[in-house]
Amino acid sequence: MKPLPWLDATIVGIGQVTPRVKCFRLAVTLDRPALAGQHVDIRLTAPDGYQAQRSYSIASAPSPDGIVELMVEGLPEGEVSGFFDGVAEVGDTVALRGPIGGAFVWRPEDGGPLLLIGGGSGVVPLLAMLRHRAIAAPDVPVLLVYSVREAAEAIAQDELDRRRRDEPGFDWILNLTGEGGRRIDAALIGQALERLGRPRHTFICGANPFVNTAADLLVDAGLAPGTIRTERFGG
Repeated sequence: MKPLPWLDATIVGIGQVTPRVKCFRLAVTLDRPALAGQHVDIRLTAPDGYQAQRSYSIASAPSPDGIVELMVEGLPEGEVSGFFDGVAEVGDTVALRGPIGGAFVWRPEDGGPLLLIGGGSGVVPLLAMLRHRAIAAPDVPVLLVYSVREAAEAIAQDELDRRRRDEPGFDWILNLTGEGGRRIDAALIGQALERLGRPRHTFICGANPFVNTAADLLVDAGLAPGTIRTERFGG
């Protein structure tokens, strides 16, 4: 298989999403269409030739307009995220490779109902699915369970509230795990299944422990493992 080429991507927009997360809109000519759920690699090269590379999920719906939207959490120890958080400006160019990934994707023809479960920044590829669904398959029922420590950390909360108000068939549950909150558990999964019904497809994205727990709970609730797709990051 031919290796994916590195492409020049120009930052054309930057926005603050949460206190720690920024949205970056990149103009790039991809050599193949993107699918909802895929990611890209970003590579930075220092003047002395040192390179740093990081993968980021695509937040935008597949589109021919040449814009890829990423959401980047600023991490003190992150070489690439540190650049985006404190250095990057509109007009800067970075190297991009992708889109990448074939298992953790949803296409309109896949249908639904869809159950989406995200932890922290793991909601980003699920946003791409929601945005694509709104454009290409608005009749597909979908429910998002989104787990974060506190409400201020919830990415795209206003957008999700607007979609719940304006888009029939979409609902979401915000689960807070901070002080006085709860981790994802059987009761939360039961609440989601009661609202949505039995999903045809389930997508889970987040840190390893979160994904493992959510997947086990879904299987315990009677979902077939083959209908559950997962994307993991971190230790």
